[in-house]
Amino acid sequence: MIRLDSTAPRFAADFTALVNARREADSDVSRDVAMIVGSVREQGDAALHAFTSKFDRHDLNATGWRIERSATRAALDSLDPELRAALELARDRITTYHEKQRPADSDTTDAHGVRTGARWNAVDAAGLYVPGGRAAYPSSLLMNVIPAQVAGVERIVMVTPTPDGEVNPLVLAAAELAGIGEIWRVGGAQAIAALAYGTDRIAPVDVICGPGNAWVAEAKRQLYGVVGIDMVAGPSEIVVVADGRNDPEWIAADLLSQSEHDPTSQSILLTDDAAFADAVADAVDRQIGELSTAEVARRAWDANGAIIVVPSLDDTIPLVNRLAPEHLELAVDDPQGLFAQVRHAGSVFLGRHTPEAVGDYVAGPNHVLPTGRRARFASGLSVLDFMKRTSFLALDPAGLAAIGPAAVALATAEGLPAHAKSVSIRLPTSP
Repeated sequence: MIRLDSTAPRFAADFTALVNARREADSDVSRDVAMIVGSVREQGDAALHAFTSKFDRHDLNATGWRIERSATRAALDSLDPELRAALELARDRITTYHEKQRPADSDTTDAHGVRTGARWNAVDAAGLYVPGGRAAYPSSLLMNVIPAQVAGVERIVMVTPTPDGEVNPLVLAAAELAGIGEIWRVGGAQAIAALAYGTDRIAPVDVICGPGNAWVAEAKRQLYGVVGIDMVAGPSEIVVVADGRNDPEWIAADLLSQSEHDPTSQSILLTDDAAFADAVADAVDRQIGELSTAEVARRAWDANGAIIVVPSLDDTIPLVNRLAPEHLELAVDDPQGLFAQVRHAGSVFLGRHTPEAVGDYVAGPNHVLPTGRRARFASGLSVLDFMKRTSFLALDPAGLAAIGPAAVALATAEGLPAHAKSVSIRLPTSP
């Protein structure tokens, strides 16, 4: 764990190194992914069958290519009632939040009689990638599929790897709860390629969303343009701004809530109280030993964790904006005052009783967020990721006469005479 003091002579250099540290997996997977994508594009289902046999160790022809609705219904029916109620609460709150994101069409006519506007439509089909094995999270399934449903996407198809033919019943229950009827037993880069290009069995989609490993992320990156994607996500991260009036045990738990995700996750505490910083560091070390995820959390905290002491809470804001974190907690007396100064963050959690973890499940805002400082230019997953805007305009003779000459002048200046003529030929000639 890195310990920094913003008043130290080398702080600027040390903080820059922290900001620029690369935490993505070291393996260069781009060549492997390009090979897999090319194979699926050329061989379709045959490539999917071969890669599933190689990586997931089962024969799709024997286990079945699709997970039928009867299996998802059975999984939901057998779910623990308390857990089912929690998933239903999450579904309902996520839906309510995202329904407020639906954009409105626009249609106006200006003083010249020129009509302009925009109309929003959902994409026809969306693909949802759901990881298998250890990283099978029903909460992520809900966070990805609900914005597409609210947008009005007609076809939503889910792909998920089933190592050794085994499926996660909790994921199947969430899929049933969300009403997903088309689920394929394929994963990895090959599943992303199938969604993008289509195969004889799997029809192509327009947008792909959902988390995955380095191969899945790289496949999404390579296929962007063939298909839309939500984002290329990296390791999870959290920045907590906290003063000394917090319980150090609470803040330690918040930091570890991200460290336990993956050895490349990052947790950073910014505080104006050095004694509190010491107390949090001690609490983190103590709490790690109590976690079933202790090995992963320890590796992440030791390699990527940081505690930074600053003279005042106002001094945290420039650091926050440079870090542009995926998650930002403001555990202070006046979180709104600091929040007003935050320019770059994926999602912000205001106050001492708003742990980031509640946002992962039931609060409502989406937990699919930009990582790796991408919050400088990107936003979290929303309904808009599954919609596109079509602009329109309409001119009558008077409107064209009012603005057309300017278009002719600009087209002529740009050396495009056909552009100029297509406008001027419609303009009334002077007597």
